[in-house]
Amino acid sequence: MPEQPYEPERAIAGTGMGGAMDLAASEATTLEPAPAGPLGTGPVGKPRSLWSDAWRDLRRNPVFLLCALVIVFLVFVSLWPSAIASGSPLTCDLARSQDGPGPGAPFGYDGQGCNVYTRTVYGARTSVTVGVLATLGVSVLGSVLGGLAGYFGGVWDAILSRITDIFFAIPVVLGGLVLLSVVTSNTVWPVIGFMVLLGWPQISRIARGSVITAKQHDYVQAARALGASDTRILLRHIAPNAVAPVIVVATIALGTYIALEATLSYLGVGLKPPSVSWGIDISAASPYIRNAPHALLWPSGALAVTVLAFIMLGDAVRDALDPKLR
Repeated sequence: MPEQPYEPERAIAGTGMGGAMDLAASEATTLEPAPAGPLGTGPVGKPRSLWSDAWRDLRRNPVFLLCALVIVFLVFVSLWPSAIASGSPLTCDLARSQDGPGPGAPFGYDGQGCNVYTRTVYGARTSVTVGVLATLGVSVLGSVLGGLAGYFGGVWDAILSRITDIFFAIPVVLGGLVLLSVVTSNTVWPVIGFMVLLGWPQISRIARGSVITAKQHDYVQAARALGASDTRILLRHIAPNAVAPVIVVATIALGTYIALEATLSYLGVGLKPPSVSWGIDISAASPYIRNAPHALLWPSGALAVTVLAFIMLGDAVRDALDPKLR
């Protein structure tokens, strides 16, 4: 009888269920384990999340590290200004009006005889407080309204879109001149409320577009098919995947709000004396720019560095969170 050619399929079929299981088990024992990657990264080929990839890129970005150090220093100065500046920013001596740098006053004195260094340090508290609180308010309000409009759509989405169009048509500085000119309070809350009132439409549109994109993914459809509620889908599935653009825009907007507070204070409708603000100091030093340029240089420089640090930090975060740039 001639020999039949060996066929693996026929051989496995001939062994029966037990033989097939034994063969699979013997083959499984010959598989080599996946090679381990560097310490802390797990096996080679293990996928990383968007956030872990972004954090890895940010740690290697010198611009991000430099801006982060500047911002950490500003936060420290805002919380404990007396740690690096002695005396009160409201203590002035007209006898030293427009004097240059000297002992105890490395930045000199302004037109009222106030220590420019002390006022510049204490002015960081106001600027950072206004920027952070305004950004939080804008991000929360805009994300909630835009996210709900993008998820449910329909009439709610149409109404919100028309409302945002109205707010976009209002010039920010002109709106501040009109609204804040009738406010008599000397605290930061009217300025923060104004920024939230006119700033939420931008975040709302970003959040709306992100939610519309995220809700079309298969994992959202699967969660809806399994009976998940709208609240659970929004909080557990859509929000974590739609929040990245909001974080990027909010980070950049923080520097913009700091500049806006200084602009409104310079024009006399934001914070008012005796509050300490970079905008107030720039406004007070402008008439003495020829005789005492140092009084204008230092608060202006501090404002420019702060705004630039937040904007460049936002650009670095955007580059790290954008998959298209990888």
